[in-house]
Amino acid sequence: MARRGDRAGLPLAGDLGDALGLTRLVQTHLEWMGTKGYTAQTIEGRTKELRPFLLWCSVHNLARPSEITRPMLERYQRHLFHYRKSDGKPLSFVAQRGRLYAVRSFYRWLSRNNLILSNPASELELPKVPRRLPRCILTASEIEAVLVQPDLGDVLGVRDRAILETLYATGMRRAEVCGLEVFGLERERSTVMIRQGKGQKDRVVPLGPRALAWVEKYLAEVRPKLVLEPDEGVLFLSNLGTALDKGYLTHRVRRYIERADLGKRGSCHAFRHSMATLMLENGADIRFIQAMLGHAELSTTKIYTQVSIRALSAVHAATHPSCLAEKAARERRAARAGAKAAGAIDAVGGEGGGAVDGEIEIEATRDELLSSLAAEEGEETGEVAAVESAQ
Repeated sequence: MARRGDRAGLPLAGDLGDALGLTRLVQTHLEWMGTKGYTAQTIEGRTKELRPFLLWCSVHNLARPSEITRPMLERYQRHLFHYRKSDGKPLSFVAQRGRLYAVRSFYRWLSRNNLILSNPASELELPKVPRRLPRCILTASEIEAVLVQPDLGDVLGVRDRAILETLYATGMRRAEVCGLEVFGLERERSTVMIRQGKGQKDRVVPLGPRALAWVEKYLAEVRPKLVLEPDEGVLFLSNLGTALDKGYLTHRVRRYIERADLGKRGSCHAFRHSMATLMLENGADIRFIQAMLGHAELSTTKIYTQVSIRALSAVHAATHPSCLAEKAARERRAARAGAKAAGAIDAVGGEGGGAVDGEIEIEATRDELLSSLAAEEGEETGEVAAVESAQ
């Protein structure tokens, strides 16, 4: 078993007292990333990707980066290809690519800082990652089935319903949900600020009336019971009063999807893909979807277009299924009220009521049809996007 090299759990490859030792230089590399403004999430990911490399080097008694040649790195690449996880499954090409990219970046840093004479990783060819459709895309009716799974008699159930509604309304990433702040919520405009999203970019996205209502219910009834002083302003809190852990959030959302018994498996990213697909099917311009998701580029056109939050909110209200459903409900209520005022609907229901209900059923059928269209194309998975964005 490899010895621990530091508090981050890095395996010890080389002597920590050696300024040119492998683990020592990896530590320095990670510290450098911090000084250059890389996010904590990126540094955490880089640490995770370099850990297997250090373990492999420790097993093969490699102490310094200068001892490693290109054939050795190619041997490590073959090791990753043949490696089997505890469940007997191989590493995905996404995982292999991520680990190799971290090694290549580490050696590029060593070369630029004149810590090695030559860079054996400069020509290391990364495995190609296939473009895949999302594993789980939910229809509007399936999402509604998931949304009703939390137990509203429990404080955490109310919190989880607010989280699910937020995921559905905005399509934000799980890390962005965990990092939301109370003061980022703009009630009058029905928007929420995502701070330091992927690529350290802030953006404002529409919440929609239904998601906002659930978040306000959570703020009024649940968050005061969970918060601990001093209040750090995190929007969604755990039962310990701390910010939600990403793994915990994934587990909760996955469990609700399983409870809905849809025959599909997924978690937070399922809401992200589903929201984008449903809005596109309902006529939203792809540039607005791009702004909602926080993508710097469109995978097809490579064109980035900045849109205003007012226009984005208008498109969101006009195309998001929950907003369309609420609009239809308002129209139904207005139709009934108008019919009653005209005496067309009596206390027990008359002929005029049947006509109104018939129009409502036609409208509902049309909305259901639009919402249930299957997606033929989607974004790449979150893992692929994470790897590609690092390049």
